[in-house]
Amino acid sequence: MTRQSEAAERAGRAPEPGEPVEHGEAATGARNEEAVSRFVERFASQLVEAGMPRMPARVFAALLSSDSGVLTSAELGELLRISPAAVSGAVRYLAQQHMVSREREPGSRRDRYRVHSNQWYEALTNRDSLIRRWEDALREGVTSLGPDTAAGRRLAETLAFFDFLQNELTEMMERWRVHREKVFGSG
Repeated sequence: MTRQSEAAERAGRAPEPGEPVEHGEAATGARNEEAVSRFVERFASQLVEAGMPRMPARVFAALLSSDSGVLTSAELGELLRISPAAVSGAVRYLAQQHMVSREREPGSRRDRYRVHSNQWYEALTNRDSLIRRWEDALREGVTSLGPDTAAGRRLAETLAFFDFLQNELTEMMERWRVHREKVFGSG
C-alpha cells in the first residue's frame, strides 16, 4: 500500500478517488501507481481502437503492466474499479483469445490470471486455426460462385492473400523465436 492508502486504512476510510493504491506485487516496489494507471487506460484505449472490447482491453493492460503478470479477480476489480462480473467476462474473452491463462492459487479456491511474456506470439499463432477456417470457407465460395465471376475472382484474391499471410506468418514467427532467444534467452 502507499503511505496515503495506509493512512486511509488507519483512519478507517477508503482511499480517495485518484489516490494511488498499490496492489499485489506492486506494493513491494517503487512504482508510481498513478502513472501505471494512466498507462493502463491509454494502452487499453489503443486496444479498443484496434477492435478489442473495452473491459478485456483494460484487464489485459492491467495484467501486462503488473510486475509478476499475475493478478487475482479481486485485485483486478479493485485496481480497475470494476465488478467481479466484468472481470469474469473480460478474462473469459482473453482466455478464448489465448492472451491470458487462468490458474488456481496454491492452497486456495481463488483463481489467478496470468499474462505470459510471449502473449503476442501465442495470440498470433492461435489465429492459425481461424485463418484456416476462413480459407476453407473462401475455397467453397470460389467454387460456389465460379472462379470466372467477378465475385469468385474477388474471393480467390482474398484466399490468395490469406495463403500468403499464413506462409509469411509461419516464417516470421520462426524468426521471432530465434530473435527472442538471442535477446531474452530461453524460457
